[in-house]
Amino acid sequence: MPLLVMKFGGTSVANLERIQNAAAKVKREVERGYDVIVIVSAMSGKTNELVGWVEQTSPLYDAREYDAVTSSGENVTAGLMALRLQEMDVPARSWQGWQVPILTTSAHGAARFIDIPRAHIDQKFAEGMKVAVVAGFQGVSPEGRITTLGRGGSDTTAVAFAAAFGAERCDIYTDVDGVYTTDPRIAKKARKLDKIAFEEMLELASLGAKVLQTRSVELAMRYKVRLRVVSSFEEIDENSGTLVCAEEDIMESKAVSGVAYSRDEAKMTLLAVADRPGIAAAIFGPLAEAGVNVDMIVQNISEEGHTDMTFSCPTDQVLRAQTALDAAKAKGSIAFQGLVADTDVAKISVVGIGMRSHAGVAATMFKALAAEGINIKVITTSEIKISVLIDRKYMELAVQALHDAFELDKAA
Repeated sequence: MPLLVMKFGGTSVANLERIQNAAAKVKREVERGYDVIVIVSAMSGKTNELVGWVEQTSPLYDAREYDAVTSSGENVTAGLMALRLQEMDVPARSWQGWQVPILTTSAHGAARFIDIPRAHIDQKFAEGMKVAVVAGFQGVSPEGRITTLGRGGSDTTAVAFAAAFGAERCDIYTDVDGVYTTDPRIAKKARKLDKIAFEEMLELASLGAKVLQTRSVELAMRYKVRLRVVSSFEEIDENSGTLVCAEEDIMESKAVSGVAYSRDEAKMTLLAVADRPGIAAAIFGPLAEAGVNVDMIVQNISEEGHTDMTFSCPTDQVLRAQTALDAAKAKGSIAFQGLVADTDVAKISVVGIGMRSHAGVAATMFKALAAEGINIKVITTSEIKISVLIDRKYMELAVQALHDAFELDKAA
C-alpha cells in the first residue's frame, strides 16, 4: 500500500475536539488507500507546562529526567489519537519512541537520529493495522534512556519517518494554510506560496520563519522528502497548502521568494581588538564553548594594529557572550578596550533561489530601506540570502517596504 506521513502540531491536537478533527483527516486518507504514519505533538501548551514543572522542581535539573518528563505530553496525545481512530473503526495503535524504537544519540534535549528500524511497524501494517500513531519529539539513547530532539522536534520526527519508510509525501498539519511570502500579520499583502524550494525554506526557517523546524527541512532536503504544509482547520485537496520540494520542481522563480525577520537579535562589538593572526579564532572559540550562537560577523579595517569586531547573537545569549569574552580577556587570550552590546536591533532577510540569476537584488533592498529612512548597521550575504541588522523599531516598516519593493504579492 502507498504510505503517507501526517504530522499534527500542538494547536491541531489542543483538545479532544481537535484530536477528533485530526483523526477524521487521517481516516479520509485511509479511505483513499493509504497506510498512514501519524506523528503527533503534545497538546498546545502542555510542553511549556511540563518544562515549568521541571524547572520549579529542580533548577539545575538532570537532563535525563527532563527528557523523561517533557516527552510525556506526546505520549498522551498518541494514545488519545489511536483511541479516537479505533472508535472510528480505523485499525490503529500508538507507539512511543522506545517502542519503534527511534534510535538517537545521547544528547538529552537535543538528540539526533541514528536509525528508525522499520520491522515492527511494517509487521503491524502486514497484519492489518492501517495507522501507526507515533509520539513525536522523542527517541531512545544507546543507554536505553528516553531522549528528546529539541523544541519543534515533531516536525523532524515526521520527516525522518517519511525518509525511513519511503513515504509518498509528508504532510505537516498546522494552524496556518501554508508558507507565505512574509508574516501576514505584518504585511497584509503577504501571499501564500504554492511551492518553495528546500534551500529557500531552510533559509527562511533559520532566519525566523516559524512554520517548520530548521532540522526538519535539512532532513527533507537531504533525503528528498516531498513536504507539504497544510491547515488542520480547512478542507484540503491535492492543491492545498505549500509544497516544499527540489529546485528543479519549480518552473520559474522570482528573484526573491520571501522576507523573514527576527526581533530577538543583539549586536555586539569588541572595540580596539589587537589585530593579529588567529584573533578571530581566539574570539569565537570561547563563544562557541559557551554555547553562543553567533550569526553575522563584520571586522573593520585594521588601524595601528587594532580593529573592531562586530557580531550578532540572540538577545538571551548576550550575558553568556560577555562572560565568555571577559574570561578570555582575563586569561590573556584576547585583548580589547571595550565591549558594546546593542540589544535593540532586528534582523531582516530577503531569500530567493532566483538571486542566482537576477542582478540588482541588493541594490533594490538597500534603496527600499533608504527610502523609509532606515539605517543599516550590519550586512551579510549568501548565494540566496541578504540579511541586515536595523533598529528594532523599524522592523515592521522594513518588512512591509521590502515586500512591496520585490512585488511579492504577485506571482512569478
